[in-house]
Amino acid sequence: MFGVTYSLDLNPDELLTTTRTVRKRLDLERPVPMELIRECIEIALQGPSGSNRQTWHWLVITDAAKRAAVGEYYRRSVESYLAGPGAAGKLHADDPERGPVQRRVGDSVAYLGERMGQVPVLVIPCLQVRNLPAGNQAGLWGSILPSAWSYMLAARARGLGTAWTTLHLSYEQEVSELLGLPEDIRQTVLIPTAYSIGTNFKPAPRQPLDDVLHIDGW
Repeated sequence: MFGVTYSLDLNPDELLTTTRTVRKRLDLERPVPMELIRECIEIALQGPSGSNRQTWHWLVITDAAKRAAVGEYYRRSVESYLAGPGAAGKLHADDPERGPVQRRVGDSVAYLGERMGQVPVLVIPCLQVRNLPAGNQAGLWGSILPSAWSYMLAARARGLGTAWTTLHLSYEQEVSELLGLPEDIRQTVLIPTAYSIGTNFKPAPRQPLDDVLHIDGW
């Protein structure tokens, strides 16, 4: 039922802590077999879905012209994002530890912004929903976002790199029209997928657990 073409020997904890958003280390030249993408999505379909509705759909874009068009919308959105005060590279600018990390993230965002349309495979998990509810949208998006993360984990296990991106949603309607999506199909993340240049990813710096952990109340 499921693919077994793992290329990395990672235990569960290693897989969960080394699956990174990959931007500068995506191999833009090496083709990715569709069978690998299918395996990753098949794994992702085991993710949770509210009331087991399974109203998800997965767009896989390999056509060069369509990838370029989606990439151009993404580039425009990245350009606006980088000019704003909330851009990753501008956060924690005065923090000697976090500042350099954020600047590297900002540089990598700019790099991918110029190259999204060149990534061999673009994957957009979608959810079928006619109207977005006024409340409890966490329950709605919780029916697709865990599966999107599962896709990225499955890709990592197979030597593929991915990135969690949502900036294309500034042009959601334009991308929907480009790809011929029905009106009740809503896009979530845009996941560029390619073989990674090297696989030696490590856990990223994070806040200390005790700074964010609250037991039995705030």
